[in-house]
Amino acid sequence: MKNLKFYFLALTSIFIFACGSDDDMFSVETETFNYTIHNGQTVPAAPYGGIHPNDVTASMTLESLENGNTMVTITLENTISGATYHMHAHDAADASSTPNGTPYDETPNSNIFAQALLGTGGQASVSQEAKISFSDLINDYSGFFVIHDPLQGLSTVDITSYLVVGSFARTQNNPTLNSSTFSYDFNTGQLVPSFAYSGSHSTDLKATIQVDELADSRSRVTVRIMNSLEGETYHSHAHDMADAATTPNGTPYIEAPNVGVFAASILGNGATAGAAVISETSFDSITTSYDGFFVVHDPLQTLTTVDPTTYIILGVFAR
Repeated sequence: MKNLKFYFLALTSIFIFACGSDDDMFSVETETFNYTIHNGQTVPAAPYGGIHPNDVTASMTLESLENGNTMVTITLENTISGATYHMHAHDAADASSTPNGTPYDETPNSNIFAQALLGTGGQASVSQEAKISFSDLINDYSGFFVIHDPLQGLSTVDITSYLVVGSFARTQNNPTLNSSTFSYDFNTGQLVPSFAYSGSHSTDLKATIQVDELADSRSRVTVRIMNSLEGETYHSHAHDMADAATTPNGTPYIEAPNVGVFAASILGNGATAGAAVISETSFDSITTSYDGFFVVHDPLQTLTTVDPTTYIILGVFAR
């Protein structure tokens, strides 16, 4: 009986020693922050200026670790399959003290977060153990979270090439901003029968105009051309409507492109090619009150703004 009592007391002591008091238990803390494409929420003067689809989003989940560090997990939605997304933490800095006047240290802080993620065509995630406590990261660390556009050369200077940029581990200001996309078929005379395309370009070409409202009342206008010819240059323009009786060559538009709305040369790649322009014109003006034509010139013919039969795309702009 004495041996049984001793055995029971020993087990009780071991259990108490192993479990300790509630005060010694580690409590996991977690928090998640969400980010959208950079439409000027963080740096109004330098919104994203590329052609990546605008439905990309990122979530940052922080989890406290028992060793005093923090696990940072970034999850991207709507990634491009095979594209590499470089993602970094950059310490905030006085712009007057940095080599290129950036409000951050151009060298990523790899102790906080610096990873590359391969797009899957959908969701993709990557994690890193940050060498900073959960409390210090969400309360004291001053830095930016940057996702570089995988469709452009990597730059730590050009903010317009940042697909996502926001304060690291902070709630992002995401104002409700509009976006609309307009589709165009090959010019077979839908707009004006006598203006139907005449030439040798393949007729499977199509185009879209995407207009995104920016935080400072400007717009990003993105033109994409599907089934483009590799190596050929597609001059794409907005042309203001006009009374044909008042124009030099009787065209129902001003022959000089409206560069304030959209004008770009797009290099064909054999698939979908595009270009984006930051316009000073507001989203509402472009999509409701601007009266203009959308023109894509045939790259296989000499560029002319007088002969509409050389236009492979011809439609009303952003309608």
